Parts: sequence; C-alpha cells; structure tokens
Amino acid sequence: MKRRDFLAAAAVAGASWSLSRIACAQDGAGPAQSDALSRGYDNLLILVELKGGNDALNTVVPFADPLYYRYRPRVAVRRDAAIALDEHTALHPSLAPLMPLWRSQQLAIVQGVGYAQPNLSHFRSIEIWETASHPQQYLRDGWLARAFAQRPVPTGFAADGIVLGSAEKGPFANGARTLALVPSDAARALRSTFPPGRFGASIRTAMEALAASNNEQRVPAIRLTLNGFDTHCNQPDRHAALLAEFATGMMAMRDALVEMGCWHRTLIVTYSEFGRNVRENDRLGTDHGTVAAHFVTGGRVRGGLYGDAPRVAHIDGNGHLPVGVDFRRIYATVLGSWWGLDPRSVLQQRFDPLPLLSV
Repeated sequence: MKRRDFLAAAAVAGASWSLSRIACAQDGAGPAQSDALSRGYDNLLILVELKGGNDALNTVVPFADPLYYRYRPRVAVRRDAAIALDEHTALHPSLAPLMPLWRSQQLAIVQGVGYAQPNLSHFRSIEIWETASHPQQYLRDGWLARAFAQRPVPTGFAADGIVLGSAEKGPFANGARTLALVPSDAARALRSTFPPGRFGASIRTAMEALAASNNEQRVPAIRLTLNGFDTHCNQPDRHAALLAEFATGMMAMRDALVEMGCWHRTLIVTYSEFGRNVRENDRLGTDHGTVAAHFVTGGRVRGGLYGDAPRVAHIDGNGHLPVGVDFRRIYATVLGSWWGLDPRSVLQQRFDPLPLLSV
C-alpha cells in the first residue's frame, strides 16, 4: 500500500470514531446460546500474524521428549519452568496469561501446521500463507480477498477488513477494501486496559474502533501483526519477551471483546510464515524451519490440542519436522464453519475443516 493511500485510509477510519454505539452490543449470547448463532460476516475474524517465523517448539513445548533437550541444550525451555498441559506437552512460561482460556476450554492449539515442499524464505513463505497458494503457484490476491469476491461484504459495512501493525495488506491483497488504522488519542470507549508497546497499542486501536462502530459500520476481519520472531540469535530472552507481549495482548483483547458482547462472535487465529529448526545454532538461536503450532481462540472454540505433536525423532537431515496439518485446513475452518462460504472455491482445492468450533 502506498503511503498516501495508507494515510487516507487512516483518516477515513478515524472519522468513524465519532460514532458511539457499541458493535455487537446486541450479542448477549453466552455459552448456552452460542450454538444458535448463524454463520456469516456477523462473525468477526481476527488474524494475528507472528511475523518472522515463530519457534513452535519453544512455544508449545514437547517437554517429555529427551531429544528436544538433546538438540537444544541451551535454548530449550526448562522442564521445571514449562506449564504442563498434559503428560507430553507444555506452554512456554511467558504464556501463563493464556491459561484461563485453556482451563475454560476456549483455547485450541493446532500443532504441526505447515505445507508440503516448504519454502524457507520469509518473503515467499508468507506470500504462500497469505494467498493460500501451492508452493509452486504464484497468486496475486489474498485468500480473504478471494473470499470476499465469492460473497461480497454487505453494503453498509465500513470495509472488508482492518489492518494494524503493518501497512502490508497480506491476506486482503488485490481486491479487499481495507482500513489502515493508526493509534488515536480519542476518548476511550472501553473500561478494559491494554498492555504497553506497539502490539498493545494496535489491539487498543482495533478494539476502540469496534467499540465506536455501529451495526452498519462493522468489518468482518481484522489483521494484527506482532513483529520480531526471526530469532537467529539470543533467542531465550527475546522469545520470552515476545510471547509475554503476545499473551498479555491476547487476554486484553479477550477482555475488551467480552465487554462489548462480541466474544461469542469472534474467532482469533494466529499465523506465521514458518517455524524454526529443531536444532539450535551456535548463536544461541534457531534458524528457519518448517512446521509450527498455532492458536485459535474465541467464545465458540472447542479448546484442546489438535494436529500432530512434534515428532523430533523424525526430523529430516536438515533438522526439519514433517508437516502434520496443511495450514489451509485452518482457513477452510474459517471459510466454511465460521462464515458459511465454500472453502473449495476460495482455496482452489478441497481441505477438510478442523473440528475447532461449536457453531
């Protein structure tokens, strides 16, 4: 997006903040009512990009596997510090703020997510993720742009999506109408508090924009970006700080969505261009890898572990894990189960949705 277009979009978005009615205020649905809610663009999607290639093994830790510690003698998460989810799997201690979501069974973790013939270039791999293409296929339009082309967002919605934390349109590219918001000093419309830092500011901006919208000026999708996950060196401290920023931001977003009555109409999904290599490098970090674990949360999420746990014994000669779940199965879940679209026409191939949702 050109700078002048970005600023113009920001100005348009800022103008909508004068509205006072809270979006989703009519949605008082709790868990007992959520199954009756319909599919469609009334359901909000929030994508959280973990930019740089998040290290899945130190995020969702296979602490019972001795090979994990053998390949990572210095950067592995200590077993006594990890937060156990079951007898094999744990979370990085910086993700402790997410545990209320896990205990309430509203946090799903999909392991082993990637694609066949993985590309380890940041630029090409994120392009594959954001266009939902095959590795040897080059598409211009993002997967969300194709979805909105299949079923246009109703007239009266403010836009197809909001982009925060990055000026790149990503999955909205080449067709979707997006607003690029900037942090504002406008009067706070929410009681919820937000953590400091750029990611917290992006979440606050997105949530206050939702709170300032009325039913005719909503959006079906928001994309947030948290940068810094390319941890080639000095990973332990850097990664711990990033995961803490992510976890506190996610809980602040959840609190704001609950306050607005939007939680049961919201699905939050993480993505990243790739994971990291199983073997640590000589710079106290990890290099580009293949598969990763991703988080899905919301009021209608069926929490738990999904996909394929890391099979460290099965790494290839380059230290890469095998793919267990094609990332487009997550997109098929959004398109079909969440919005009621035809995933095959958007993704250009059949991918079975994951059983992550109560809809």
